[in-house]
Amino acid sequence: MDHFLYKNGILHAEDVPLPLIAEQVGTPVYIYSRATLERHAQVFQDALAALPKKHIAFAIKANPNIAVLKVLAKQGFGADVVSGGEVARAVAAGMKPEDIVFSGVGKTRGEMEYALSVGVGQFNLELEEEGFALAEIAVSMGKTANATLRVNPDVDAGTHAKISTGKKENKFGVAIDEANGIFDRLGGTAGIALRGLSCHIGSQLFDLGPMEAAYGRVGAKVAELRGAGHVIDRVDLGGGLGVPYERDKVPPSPAVYGKMVERATRGWDVTLMFEPGRVIVGNAGVLLTKVIWVKPGAVRPYIIVDAAMNDLARPAMYDAWHDFEAVQPTGERMVANIAGPVCESGDTFAMGRDIDRVASGDLGIFRTAGAYGATMASTYNSRALVPEVMVDGDKFAVVAERIAPETIIAAEHVPDFLND
Repeated sequence: MDHFLYKNGILHAEDVPLPLIAEQVGTPVYIYSRATLERHAQVFQDALAALPKKHIAFAIKANPNIAVLKVLAKQGFGADVVSGGEVARAVAAGMKPEDIVFSGVGKTRGEMEYALSVGVGQFNLELEEEGFALAEIAVSMGKTANATLRVNPDVDAGTHAKISTGKKENKFGVAIDEANGIFDRLGGTAGIALRGLSCHIGSQLFDLGPMEAAYGRVGAKVAELRGAGHVIDRVDLGGGLGVPYERDKVPPSPAVYGKMVERATRGWDVTLMFEPGRVIVGNAGVLLTKVIWVKPGAVRPYIIVDAAMNDLARPAMYDAWHDFEAVQPTGERMVANIAGPVCESGDTFAMGRDIDRVASGDLGIFRTAGAYGATMASTYNSRALVPEVMVDGDKFAVVAERIAPETIIAAEHVPDFLND
């Protein structure tokens, strides 16, 4: 459920009519619903209520807006981060440093030093060398870094190839069979406390079978490592639950996922850690856009909107689906292509889609745009960087400004040797 609903024929975000935001902020613009964020956070927490020891860290890469993070911090969420910049965002939003989990395959030494200085609670190691580097830095700072080893269980998540992370050919983690040797070598190293395993097999998952299979392999490895004398007190199970981009394709609910986790991890006696992202913020956001032209086409018309692939990259990157709806639908329908103004044939959001009939000047939305939307935006074609708005009941505020092309140009410099 979300809080983007029609009232008197006009689409609202909670109690705010979207034409009002278009008038005052302009388009394109991302719009987030605080009530939806809070509801999704509570649903996820309720789904895990039966687990005795747990830690939920929101995957900041899904939506790093500080206002969004502030809402989730108030719900008791920690942060899953993959860069020093995301560490800074989590702290700025009021998330406790000890509740931050630093993942990512390419942490630099500078980022590790910064994270240790902030007091980040856990590092998820991607390779053995990283563990020794982290230990060396921690010793130099008089600290001990808590860590888990990310293992790759070689399980096909059955999702899009570009968001699959658990097969042996993927770049993430180490082969699960290598874990024993790495624990043996890192186990007694000063500066690091290797305390468990982490695992994440992919995103936008609709089938819990691969997840359960991966958890089974991780659980067996936990028992094996304990049998070898290693102390294991935490396991990070990652994230990956899907959301319904297409309304007739419904993924497993958090409640169903929670029951599977309870069954799959029974007897582990560890703190279970979770990294939800898309499932929390996906349906909590929409991208509001305006129709520039309805362009006749050889086969069907093109709806040219003022949002583009630089504002919402998922369709161009992943052939991803986002429902399109008119803000003030008439009840009439049309079959059309929806495209943006960027000079790329790939700047299309839908082809041959049955949609609300729209005309030049009409407003529309792309739904389920709260995850991997604004965070992946760019200024390609020297376009403005898209702004973000948060709604709270009958109030709204700009939570990320539109960055105009002239502001971006002002950050560039012509060297003296070109001014001859």
